Amino acid sequence: MQIPFLLFAQTDEIAKAAADVVAPLADQAAKVVKAQGFDFPTIMLATVVLITLGIASSVAHYLTKTPNPAVNPALVQRFVHRLWAWWLMFGILTAGIFFHRIGTIVLFGLVSFWAFREFITMTPTRRGDHRALFWSLVVFTPLQYLLIAMSQWGLKYPSGELIDFYTIYSIMIPVYASLFIPARIAMAGDHKRFLERSAQIQSGLLVCVYCLSHAPALLDLKLHRFDGSLWTGSNSGLLFFFVVISQVSDVLHWVWSRIKGRRIIAKDVSSSRTWEGLIGGALTTGIVGALLYWVTPFQPWEAAGMSVVVAFLGFAGSMTMSAIKRDRGVHDYGSLVIGHAGVLDRIDTICFSAPIFYHLTRFFFVA
Repeated sequence: MQIPFLLFAQTDEIAKAAADVVAPLADQAAKVVKAQGFDFPTIMLATVVLITLGIASSVAHYLTKTPNPAVNPALVQRFVHRLWAWWLMFGILTAGIFFHRIGTIVLFGLVSFWAFREFITMTPTRRGDHRALFWSLVVFTPLQYLLIAMSQWGLKYPSGELIDFYTIYSIMIPVYASLFIPARIAMAGDHKRFLERSAQIQSGLLVCVYCLSHAPALLDLKLHRFDGSLWTGSNSGLLFFFVVISQVSDVLHWVWSRIKGRRIIAKDVSSSRTWEGLIGGALTTGIVGALLYWVTPFQPWEAAGMSVVVAFLGFAGSMTMSAIKRDRGVHDYGSLVIGHAGVLDRIDTICFSAPIFYHLTRFFFVA
């Protein structure tokens, strides 16, 4: 009669021993998963986006194969082209998260390079601008992202104090590059349309490189909640949240403009942007942000507020880029995505909202 009890005792001891072995391994695995940016909320958000894109693609395929007289074919084609861009963006973002921090920074750096190249290709340049463009594309663009990457390397001054690379990359382009570019153009000896040419390169570098670089810089923030408690989530999830909200705001603005749009904001710049679309899209984006608060260090009302800010700044980015295209007499910045606009056409909302989102997060949620 004692044998079952002895077996039970031995089994209990084996279970405890196994738990002692498995628990550290599980903790280590969790640390590795988090280090790669794959905490549960991030995975859930990526899954939600993946399912949404899958459903949207199915709808687009049905509308393409089964034409409906009540649906504008041009509208369907535009929807399909946008899906191509979103799938590409989703792939880049998930690939960056898979390769963790350095991979994300490199991918955003390549996107910045391509967007800046599209911007410069659209604007007229002269022979005297070539050296300044070389420095902008080959030196300042990679240097901006290199400084962001170095912020986690733990480099120190000779005094032993850690180097805060934020103080360098936050002013490198707005100050040093902005002073260098006109000086380098002047040294070429070509004074025709000097201010216009200098401003074009400065603007492209500021929007396409400096502003966009604040998105991967979110990965380096040591975040706390507003009450001061430490946030244990993944910064990759916060970056994913920001990109999703910026794209959702653009779509919702268009939807509200189609449904309730009456008063066009600036007809000569964008005939599809209305005040009703702006207000309705921003408020709806706030609701979406509140529903996704669980992937961020924000409370629901904080996530809603940040999302509304992103919506308004994304609108400002779209209008600004549209004004530049109208001034240059072009429809799109490029054709990176087959059959659709260039990469800059798809990231204009991100470019304008990234630095503000970054600095608001850094100001309120970094202890």
